Amino acid sequence: MSSRLKVTLRKGMIGCPPDQKGTIRALGLRRIGQSVEKKDVPETRGMVFKVKHLVDVEEIADSGGRGKESGEQEKPPP
Repeated sequence: MSSRLKVTLRKGMIGCPPDQKGTIRALGLRRIGQSVEKKDVPETRGMVFKVKHLVDVEEIADSGGRGKESGEQEKPPP
């Protein structure tokens, strides 16, 4: 079961080096308070580490909802 990261921009980018501004944009963040969900992979973790002073991060466990995709069929209503 894979997890996800919720990344929220908490501080402005004024005065930050261009590489950090690019990292914030690559994460999909544009304005303070905006949040995005990303897959928890080493690449994303590295990006977050680079701008950890500007963002808040929460781990979100996937619900693992199994429905029709796993081969189960819906039961007809009684």
